[in-house]
Amino acid sequence: MPKRPEALLTLPPAAIQALRSLGESLAIARIRRRESQRVWARRLGISVPTLIRMERGDPGVGVGIYATALWLMGRVSALSELAAPASDRGALESDVRMALKRRATKSAASTKARLGRKKESR
Repeated sequence: MPKRPEALLTLPPAAIQALRSLGESLAIARIRRRESQRVWARRLGISVPTLIRMERGDPGVGVGIYATALWLMGRVSALSELAAPASDRGALESDVRMALKRRATKSAASTKARLGRKKESR
């Protein structure tokens, strides 16, 4: 059996739970479509054991398999929205902090320049 990458062994609990939830949702979608595991696995181009692992949210299942399952459901467009820059709250907050810092620096420089002009005019 191949050794699992270190990253899979150190997944944050929230990521593990998200994968389990995704797998469960994919299983529900398959069942609602009245598809057997064998048929769904064939449509995905994977084995039934791999399908079972995917439906359990196994992080060792390739992202391409999850993407194909989403495509079969008609939901693959949701995948590209996951890391869309417009939805990246952490980066947006960082951008705001940087803008505020730049504004404060410019404001301080502007005040210093005005004070310097006042001294010269005396």
